[in-house]
Formats: sequence, structure tokens, C-alpha cells
Amino acid sequence: MYWYRYLLLMLSFLWGLLQASDDFPRKTCRAYPIHSDPPKIDGQLNDACWALAPFQDTFVQINPVEKSKPSQKTNFKILYDDYNLYIGIIAYDNEPDKIESQFTRRDEINNSDFIAVGLDTYFDRRTAFIFGTNPSGVMFDLLIYEDGMRQDDSWDPIWEVKTSITDSGWIAEMRIPFSQLRFANKKEQIWGFQILRKIYRNQEEDLWQYVPKNAAGLVSYFGNLTGIKNIKLTHRIELLPYTLSQLHTFQTSSGNPFTQGRDLQLDFGLDGKFGLTSDLTIDYTINPDFGQVEADPSEVNLTAFETFFKEKRPFFIEGKNIFEFPLSFGGGGMSQEKIFYSRRIGRKPHYYPQAADGFNFDYIDLPEHTRILGAAKLSGKTQKGWSIGLLEAVTNNEQASISNQGKKQKVTVEPLTNYFVTRLQKDFNKGNTSFGSIITATHRDLSQEHLNFLVRSAYSSGIDFRHQWANKTYAFDFKFFTSHLVGNPRAITLIQKSSAHYFQRPDAKHVHLDTTLTTFSGYGGNFSFGRYGNSNWRFAIGGEWRSPGLELNDLGYMRQADKLFQFTWVGYRIDNPIGIFRRVSANFSQWQGWNFAGDKLSAGASLNGGFLFKNLWGVYLGLNRQQSAFSTYLLRGGPLARYTGGWNFWFNGFSNNTRNFQTSLSTEISFNDDHISKSYQLRLGLTYKASDELNFELNPFYVFNKDNLQYVATQNFQDENRYLFARLVQNTFGLIFRLNFSPTAKLSLQYYGQPFISAGKYSHFKRITNPRARGNQRFLEFNADQIHYNMDAKVYTIDEDLDGNMDYSFGLPDFNFKEFRSNLVIRWEYRPGSTLFLVWSQSKNDFVNKGNFSLFKNLGNLFKAPPDNIFLIKLNYWLTF
Repeated sequence: MYWYRYLLLMLSFLWGLLQASDDFPRKTCRAYPIHSDPPKIDGQLNDACWALAPFQDTFVQINPVEKSKPSQKTNFKILYDDYNLYIGIIAYDNEPDKIESQFTRRDEINNSDFIAVGLDTYFDRRTAFIFGTNPSGVMFDLLIYEDGMRQDDSWDPIWEVKTSITDSGWIAEMRIPFSQLRFANKKEQIWGFQILRKIYRNQEEDLWQYVPKNAAGLVSYFGNLTGIKNIKLTHRIELLPYTLSQLHTFQTSSGNPFTQGRDLQLDFGLDGKFGLTSDLTIDYTINPDFGQVEADPSEVNLTAFETFFKEKRPFFIEGKNIFEFPLSFGGGGMSQEKIFYSRRIGRKPHYYPQAADGFNFDYIDLPEHTRILGAAKLSGKTQKGWSIGLLEAVTNNEQASISNQGKKQKVTVEPLTNYFVTRLQKDFNKGNTSFGSIITATHRDLSQEHLNFLVRSAYSSGIDFRHQWANKTYAFDFKFFTSHLVGNPRAITLIQKSSAHYFQRPDAKHVHLDTTLTTFSGYGGNFSFGRYGNSNWRFAIGGEWRSPGLELNDLGYMRQADKLFQFTWVGYRIDNPIGIFRRVSANFSQWQGWNFAGDKLSAGASLNGGFLFKNLWGVYLGLNRQQSAFSTYLLRGGPLARYTGGWNFWFNGFSNNTRNFQTSLSTEISFNDDHISKSYQLRLGLTYKASDELNFELNPFYVFNKDNLQYVATQNFQDENRYLFARLVQNTFGLIFRLNFSPTAKLSLQYYGQPFISAGKYSHFKRITNPRARGNQRFLEFNADQIHYNMDAKVYTIDEDLDGNMDYSFGLPDFNFKEFRSNLVIRWEYRPGSTLFLVWSQSKNDFVNKGNFSLFKNLGNLFKAPPDNIFLIKLNYWLTF
């Protein structure tokens, strides 16, 4: 009869768990106003105004020994006027000749002492702007969000810093304009504040506000900065116009009107910012160019799925944290899947002219990417806790030029397209609870008939919820998302038949291919619960689901729909030195997956961990087990097929990274349960710091892969599909070379080069006969009487029924692909925010239908290939009003 009392008691207990708590001492420092004669930023701290503020110190060591006394003293002062925040820091050092410093390009201070200042100007305990420098005056800045779980180092505000090295240490003097920050419009500001100092020679890290190593957050532990009052707000109008001259040289081809050997272009565009309010900013770009951006790495993709490439274009990287909406937990390919994938904007054109559409041609000049006519985004976080992100982009009606017997014609290969993204998130409960939503839309002008294979309109939406409690020790996450496509039946049919869906599978009972549909919809979601800090032990459990009709690839990135997935993870960490170790970690994870029909698609477990020794050498290794299960994509649209389980072992070791010469070695070995398929790879990392201005990186790698079931083709025989496979032996070699030379903090030269060779030879051709069976019962290998190779035509013919007549055929799949990509970029920031780029990009490639791998012969052939060169001069000039 008193059951309701127990219910109320339980509810009150749970409510107590859900409340935020700050059960740690939070420090406070103060900024002091100056009303005239601001400091000259010269790295000396000898201006009279600096005497207005007392030094503040009391740092604590966080690494290597938590809560111990720092080996060196650090002092700082903070001043401000109407428009700027000034921070002066003295990093004392009783061995100044051992201070590690290096001239590098901005944001790349990996091998030196440094100072970093963190400002949580939103005061949301989740987001912080970081400003840092090393003793050489090299600037670095980044935005950290989700309480330190994510960061964006592409954020490049306009600020100023100077440094000097003295006989008692080094000094950093900073001027941070308020126009580069985002904060509430209030009479008096209270911001989160933190300073980190790193002493590189012994990898010591000291913090002003103590943050436990096992804390579940970072920004939530910041101290407070007070004293800033009545600062003036501006609209922060910034313009960055650019002009560009580009010369493209390439090999001529007899008879081809599009390969005349050279192409000269002049171009211009504009980037800009406008401060809508003190905490919301509009960024826009008109006719952007990203010619100075490093090329994507080379690859040979033999899978059913599209390759994911990282975003490198500054406009889309800056502020990307607000637009993030990942679909999955975990690492690898799963972590890459997201509702908004900005590489879709400006992508390579979808269409290649086809004779079936009435386009006959001898030669073609196809654009490599789609021009972005303009893009704009509104982003920021309000004082009420609203994170706001709006993005709008329009890409060009891109055309290819074709020539048919001397007659030239323009063909549209990518329609005029509009992309829209809106992202909202609201913080509650001191930032411990957040609720958000996202909506994306893609609209294409499909007025030309040959483009109706594309979806006319694509929409997606999602909501996300996160709650942390017990000082962020525990967290619960939940997401739900949907998609809806509108298009011609041809377009919707192609979506159903794509590798993300394969509705045409003949044995699929829960889905079917409908060629009359003009719309296509689906849904998905995920959840997790875990402990992420305040203990040596961590854990997480969760799951996700995606309906068969979920499709996000018009503006997102998704490999597979039709899945249910469950995972468990347990980790143990020792963050303080113990015995010969400086840090120790171990992790165990387990997972299973099914489709909506209940077929098991994955099951496995992983055990991994590592050690960082006191001499700063480190070792990490892991062992994975994947059980046999079924694949929806192995037969590329055929019936569900069993794949064999296997073991995977990986190892990574590295030397002391405080030395001028550093090495790393990683290897991965995989063995399949069929005792035939296997792979291994070896990667070596060599870094040499020749001086404070010059360093080299050399990263060679070799990958061997032997796969007994590599897809070759699907052919029809007697009204039945034949799924053809072979044994593939593939050898891949690559080498990544980087040179960084920075004579000053504002001038840098960077070179990137990568020769890449991959050769694959196919043998033991076979057809799938019983796809759900185990082992060799799944296929029948062709004997010498059934398969014949025509060397002149480079075609295999199959006489399956041995009646003396060819039943079907397929081309020689062997390949030897060679590519060389390189970029030389000279970057000079000749005034704050204004930059001159000199760029030389070169590419070479060669392909032959031969699977033989001969490293030196292949390299020789690669470098004999004709080069494709781009010489580029780009100048931009920063204006502010």
C-alpha cells in the first residue's frame, strides 16, 4: 500500500543522479582595464600599463606526475581595453639553453615548448577558443567543443603575438581582438579560462586550473576570468578578396582539340565575415578557389563502397563543429558516416556523356570538380545556450566539351544545385544536457533529360540528445534521423540498386525493387550509455539501426542501410607513472550486427592496449576476431553470401618524440579461416629535425593482400546470373615525403610528394554456386577446359557447360596502377590575415592491364610518364571595418 513512496524515493534518487555537480575547487583570475597607451606587442612586457596588473601563478603539473609541483615557474597577467584582450606570460626556465623551439607553419608546433590560453567566452562549459605560441613566435589556434571531445584546428582568427627568449626563460605577449571572439552582449563578462604550458624536453605539462587526467571533460573544468566590463561591440566586418593566376601544362595529344599543352586562367573571388551579433557570425564566399590545398592521397578501391576523403577546404572546415552529426559510434569507417559531408559540395560531376543519351564523341574535356558559385553560413552560440548553424551553397551548371569529327558541343554533366543545412542545439543544466536537430536539403535543376538519373530533391533530418551527470562521469546519447528523396523513377531505381541498399537481391524477403517509385524514405538512430571519466575504468554500451530505405548520400556520407548493430566497450587506463611506465591503457570491445530480416551481418571482438614508457618510447597493439557471417554486398546485388571469419593483429611502436630524429613502425597482419586469404602491411615513419627551421618526414609503406574471393563481374547465362570471383594477389607500395622549411613565423615552404604503385593479379577464377554455404562449398572453380584467355583481345571466355561454345566472357581484370602526386606551397603572411601563395602541383599516372609487381621497374615507368603541372599564384588581402 506504500508502493508510491518507494516510487517517489526511486524517482528522487534518479533525479539526483541526473543533476550537474561541481565538486572541485574552481580558480578565478582577473583582467585589469587600461584606458590609454596599450602595450606594444613586442614580447618584452616592459610597457607601463603592465604594472597595473599583478602576476598570477599557482600552476600544477598534470603530466607526467599528476598534482605534483611544476619543475619550472610560470606567471601571467591579463589586461583589456575597449577592443582587445592582452595576455602576458613569463615561462621561467633555469636551463634556457634547453628550451625547444622551432619555426614552422602556423598550427604545426609539434616539436617545441609552447603556451596555450583557453577562453570559454560562451561560458557554456563546453566550447573554448585556444590561442597559443612557441618560443619562436609561431602561432597556433583551435576551437575545441563538446567539452574537449572534438577540436577544429582550421580556425584561424586574426590576432597578434610576439615572443622573446631571455636568460631566465621565455616571454609571450598576446593581443586578442574581441572581434575574433564570440560572447554574450552583457555589461560584465565572466568567461571560462585556462593556461597550459608544455616543457617539451621532458614532456611536462602544467595547468593553471587543475583538470584530473581521468576527467570526462576539459572545458567544464576551466577556471573563471572576471573583471571585463563595458567592452565595445562591433559588427566585425571582414573582407578577404583574392586574385589568382594559374598556368596548367600537360601532354599534347595528336588530333585532340582539348590537349593543346597549356591553359592559362585568371580568376578572382571574395571571402568575408560579418558579425550579426556579438555571438553570431555570417561567413560567405563567392567563387572560392582551393588551389593551395593538399591533394587527396592515391588509392585503388576494389570495394563496393565510395572512398571517404577528409575535408581540407578552409571555408568548410572552419566552424564545422556546429554542423557535426555523426551516424555511428566507434572508429574506422563507421565514424566517417554523417548526415552532412561537405565534400559533396563542389564534387566531381556525376554524369559522363553516353551514346545511349545521344552523345557521340571522339574526345572530351571533363571538369575535375564542380565550381562553387557562392556559399554562406551563419554560425555561433547565443548567451541563452543556442548553437546555431545555417549553410547555403550553390554550385554551377557544369559542362563538358565534346568533339565529334571536329564538331564541338557542350554537354551538361552536373546540374545547377542548391545545398542547405541547418543545425540547432540547446544546452541546459549548466551544459550537461543538450538537445539538437539538423535538417539538410539538396535541390537540382534537372530540366535536361539525360540528367534524370539524379535525384531531384533530397532531404534529411535528425534530432540528438545528450545528458551527462555525476560531474560528467556518466553520459547517455540518443539520435534519430530520417531521409526522403524525390525524383524520376529512373533515379529512385538507381538508388535502390546502389551498394548502400541492393534491393535487387533475389533472396531478400523484406525488401523488393520497385521501378515505379518517385519517392524513397527511411529512418535510423543510435543510442549509448557509458562511463567516460573520473575513474580508471570506462565503459559504454549501445546500438544503432538503419531502415532499408535510409539514403543520405546526396549531402551526407553513408555506406550501408538495412542494419541493426550492438556494441559493448570496456577500457582501463592508468594515467600516472607506475614502474617503468608513464601511461598504460587496455580496451575490450564486442559487437554484433544484423539486417532487418534477422540475418547476422557481423560478430566479433577486439582486445587492444598499449604502454608509454618513462623514456617516452611507446607500444600499442591489438587483436581482433571477426566471426563468419553474411554479406549483403559481396555479390554486388546478388543474394546474401557468407564470408569467412578471420583474425587480425596490429602493432604500433614509436620512439621518443622529443628527439631530433624520431621513428615509428606499425604493422598489421590478417589471416582468414579459409587458410588462403591473408594480408599484411608495414609502415615506417621517419622524422628528422635538421634545425629549428627545417624538418623532414619520410613514410614508406607496403601492403600485401591475398584474397580468395575477390569480385570480378556478374554475367548472365541461361537467364541466370553468374557471380564471378577470383583469387587476387595485390602488392601496394607508397611513400609519403614531406619537407617543411620556415625561416620565419610568417614565411613557410612545404613540399608533399607521394609515389604510389598497386598491382593486382587474378587467378583461380570461380563462380558462386551456394552463397550461404561454408568454406569451399560456396563456389565452383573453373577448370582448364572451361576457361580460356585470349591474349590479343585481353578477354577471358567461359564454356561452362563444355559444349564447345562460349557461354560468356569478361575482360582481363589484372591491373598495375601507378601515380605520383606532389604539392610545393610557399606561404607568406605579409600582413595579419593577408597571404601570398606560390604553388606548384604535379601529377603523373600510368595504368596497364598487367598484374606483375616490380618495384624499381614500376617506379621507373611512373617517373617516365608525362607530367601534368599546375603553377599558381594566389594573393589575398584582409580588410576589416
